[in-house]
Amino acid sequence: MTDKNQIYPPPPKSTTNGTAPSFPATKPQLYGTIRPTYRAQSHHRHRSNNRNWCCTICFWLILILIFILLVLGLAGTAVYLLYHPQRPSFSVNSLKLTSDEFDLPLSTTNPNEKIKFSYEPISVSIIAGEVDVGEGVIPSFEHETKNTTMLKASVEKRGLKKKKIGSLELNMKLETKVEAKMWILKTPRVGIRVLCDGIDVAGEKAVTAASTADVKCDVDVRFKVWKWTLG
Repeated sequence: MTDKNQIYPPPPKSTTNGTAPSFPATKPQLYGTIRPTYRAQSHHRHRSNNRNWCCTICFWLILILIFILLVLGLAGTAVYLLYHPQRPSFSVNSLKLTSDEFDLPLSTTNPNEKIKFSYEPISVSIIAGEVDVGEGVIPSFEHETKNTTMLKASVEKRGLKKKKIGSLELNMKLETKVEAKMWILKTPRVGIRVLCDGIDVAGEKAVTAASTADVKCDVDVRFKVWKWTLG
């Protein structure tokens, strides 16, 4: 007869939440864990690095551009202080009108002490009202410092009959390109335009002389930076 108070070992605990373990064992049971779900890697860090590189490049490009503009500004200021550039002046000495042409002596003055001018051929136009009544060319020339040079233009007359002249007010337009020379430095050639108005012509003679006492000539350099520099 057995002892009723005999103690038996407790039954083993179930690892499947109360259900009998399956045989054979599944892979999760063998490895003791469940394989983690795959998640795609984010490219946020890579994009952030590219953005930082772009910002750095833009910053240095802007810094270099500011430096270049600063150097050019300082160089322009130094040239202005050293040479004090001034634009040339033009004047009409007289004008004679014949049956075939306008005889037009001119003078131009270079007021600069250290700057020479080199002119390309100058086109000359004589205008009556809004009508172009004469055209001619003045040859190219070199204009030395502190010098006044005499120019002579023979302008062929067209569309203007002698018997219809009576009294006229003529305007003159000169157009060319000029290069400035300072020591060993040369500037690019820039356009220059000279407008002279107030040339009065009166008379019916074979050769008519015009009054040029009240003629004013305005010099316009057509490149804005040079317009400021030569002013």
